[in-house]
Amino acid sequence: MEVDLEEESWCCNRCGRQLISARKSYKEGCLVLERDPTDVHPPLVRGKYTLAPDPKWCRILEFVCPGCGTVLEVEYLPPGHPITNDIELDIDLLKTKHRGKHARKQS
Repeated sequence: MEVDLEEESWCCNRCGRQLISARKSYKEGCLVLERDPTDVHPPLVRGKYTLAPDPKWCRILEFVCPGCGTVLEVEYLPPGHPITNDIELDIDLLKTKHRGKHARKQS
């Protein structure tokens, strides 16, 4: 993923699709697929303890670019737990730093 500072948006670095404002969580601009943990991690042994995650205790969320289908993030969360906000950018500060770098290059 990339941030387009001029548009202030999150973008997929594979297909270039703009996902959502960079002032929001990029996850809000993704398709969200909830996977059964036993499909991702099949049981390794038979019995009560299979070494596979229990769907009553774990859910797997895949955040996918709606343009090209690239998986951008995967989260393992307990059922009912809100989606995590794993990154928050200071867009104004990034724009200021970016302008400063370009000004020095032109000098």
